[in-house]
Amino acid sequence: MMSSHFYAFLSRMKYINRWALMRNTSADTLSQHSHEVSAVAYVLCVIGNRRYGKAYNGERASLLGLFHDMPEIITGDLPTPVKYFNPEIKDAYKKVEAVASEKLLGTLPDDLREDFDFLFNEKESDEELWKIVKAADKISALIKCIEERKAGNMEFAKAEQSTLDSIKNMNMPEADDFIKDFLPAYELTLDQLT
Repeated sequence: MMSSHFYAFLSRMKYINRWALMRNTSADTLSQHSHEVSAVAYVLCVIGNRRYGKAYNGERASLLGLFHDMPEIITGDLPTPVKYFNPEIKDAYKKVEAVASEKLLGTLPDDLREDFDFLFNEKESDEELWKIVKAADKISALIKCIEERKAGNMEFAKAEQSTLDSIKNMNMPEADDFIKDFLPAYELTLDQLT
C-alpha cells in the first residue's frame, strides 16, 4: 500500500500567506486562518443553539471550518477582489477549487475517503453549517483588519468596513452577537485583557 500524501499536504497550509495584495504588518497564514475560522464557527453554533433555539452541530461546523480552505494548498489564496471581480472568474475559480478538492481527496486511502468527502463537497444537509463557516470566515478577516489597523496599517481600513458591512448583510444573529460580545476585546492590549 502506498503512503497517503493528505496530511503532508495539510501541513503545507502554514506556508500559504493570505492577503497577498495588501501590505501586512504580520503574516496571516492559511493554517492560522483555518484554526480561527474553526474556533469562531464553533462559538457561532453555540450562540445559535443557546440564544436562538437552533440545533447546530458545532463540532461538525468547527471541522468544516478547519478544512474549508484546504484546496488553497493547490490553488493558492486568490484575493477576494480578484475572486469576485466578475461571474466568469468566480465560476472558473470554483471549478479549479473542485479539481483541487478531488486531488486532495484522491490522496487519502480508499477506505477513509468517504469520511472526508463532506469536508470538500458541500452536502445539502450541511447547508446551514456552511453558512456558519462563511460567517466565521468573514469574522476572521475582520479580526485581521482590526489587528492591522491597531498596528498602524491603514491599508486594511476599507477592507475592515466592507467586511463588517458584509457580515451585517448576512442577517445572521449569531454573527451579530459575536461582533457585540467578542469583537470589542480585539481593540484591547494584552495588559488590558489581563
